[in-house]
Amino acid sequence: MRIERACEGQATLTMPFSAAHCQGMGLMHGGAVVSLADTALAIAIKTVLPEGTHFATIGMNLTFHAPVRWGQVRACASVTEQTERDISGEATIFTEEGIKAATFHAVFRIKQNRKASAAEQGS
Repeated sequence: MRIERACEGQATLTMPFSAAHCQGMGLMHGGAVVSLADTALAIAIKTVLPEGTHFATIGMNLTFHAPVRWGQVRACASVTEQTERDISGEATIFTEEGIKAATFHAVFRIKQNRKASAAEQGS
């Protein structure tokens, strides 16, 4: 995967179609499409959080619209909503021809900063 652009809650990543990413019919495997979309959205999120903030995907949904058969696959991701600990976003996957192949929606949770209790601090 290659980061083409990442700023202000948005990111664009590309990934070349590869036989290693194919399912039995020669189309890009859904797991590879999800991986590209999830990574693109994570990069978009990194542009709106302080450096070093830890977060993880807690829910996702991908809807396929067209198969990916060859070429450079592109994911355009953007943050759509942010609360204290949760960040939602979406990514659209495009084929090299510019056809919308899939739509991805996900929610990420920011790791909670726990303050050590008196017992944990040895007091």
